[in-house]
Amino acid sequence: MQGRPRTALFFLTGPHRIGYNRGMKRMPRWSIVLIVAVAGAVVLRFTLFRPEPIPVRAARASLGVVEETITNTRAGTVKVRERSKLSPQIGGRVVALPFAKGDHVKEGALLLKLDDSVQRARLSLAEDQLKTAGAKAREACLAAELSEKEWKRGLALEKDGITSRQSLDALESSKEQTAAACRAAGAMLEQARSQVRLARAELALTEVRAPFSGVLADRSTEIGEWITPAPPGVPIPPVLDLLSPSSAYISAPIDEVDSIRVRPGQEVRITVDSMPGRHFEGRVVRVAPYVKDVQEQNRTVEVEASFGPPAAAGGILPGTSADVEIILSRKDDALRVPTAAVAEGDKVLVVEDGRLVEKTIKKGLQNWQYTQVLAGLKAGDLVVTARDSTAVKPGARVTARVQP
Repeated sequence: MQGRPRTALFFLTGPHRIGYNRGMKRMPRWSIVLIVAVAGAVVLRFTLFRPEPIPVRAARASLGVVEETITNTRAGTVKVRERSKLSPQIGGRVVALPFAKGDHVKEGALLLKLDDSVQRARLSLAEDQLKTAGAKAREACLAAELSEKEWKRGLALEKDGITSRQSLDALESSKEQTAAACRAAGAMLEQARSQVRLARAELALTEVRAPFSGVLADRSTEIGEWITPAPPGVPIPPVLDLLSPSSAYISAPIDEVDSIRVRPGQEVRITVDSMPGRHFEGRVVRVAPYVKDVQEQNRTVEVEASFGPPAAAGGILPGTSADVEIILSRKDDALRVPTAAVAEGDKVLVVEDGRLVEKTIKKGLQNWQYTQVLAGLKAGDLVVTARDSTAVKPGARVTARVQP
């Protein structure tokens, strides 16, 4: 009957017979099979064969301290300002070495003693000569005093007319002679005193004493060995090496481009390779007034930083490699993210609803650890800190492992 809706009959009988709407053309069997296969593939793609989320490391944008810093371009070196390499000024046989390598010594302590028998004999002779010169000086000056008295007595007698002028002249001449003899004896006495001082100075040359308190870093001689001083123009290695650990400082090169922003007094953070995980506070004490051209395309400026307080350097060996981080400026309560999360073009990947979204930020202060975010993120946003796979890209499904 016209206008009556047609009924679609679908049934399977025998070899997959299919019913169709009346009046419609019969659909080819291969088309039906293709549609079913495509639909099954789509279902499997989004169920059984759906790719697993990519695990990524992430950190949250948070408020904290951000510092703008400069670090050395190559490893710095721990040095000491007080370091003396010592040797005796004269040759001789070593008879005493009170301290061994590594011992702590105080200022003025005896470090090395040479055989001083000859020097002591000279000192004894000089002291005896001093005694003799003193006795002669006293004898000559007593004679001068006596002549002075006799001349004065003769002068009084001459006024009374008891003695002649000729006798008075003889007394005056004797007075002048004995006075000259006294002065000569006094000069000989002073010369004898100088000989004693010289002998004592020569005796002192047989000893090497500590010019400051420190550690005996090296000792290259032993008791009984003969030491010969270096002749002019021929350097001979010293036998003692004394250094003061409390005078330690860091010498480190920075890039010439950064040198204009560095000045004495700026705060620094020091790390020493022999003490991993520890940081030492300090200050810039010197910036070299010239650029050092070590290698082609590698121009640096030497910076020196001291430990504060100096006692903090105790136990750090001179020659140890170290790094200096110079703090140019600081911002408290700044929104920050790990610097590793910021890619070229100031791009970051943010985890939102299990997927990665790329955003552009506006940076402020920055160092190797943190970057200040002025715009583009808010506190609590989860940013990827390591792009260690090409699959880590915008749109990827991820599972985030949040770092503290």
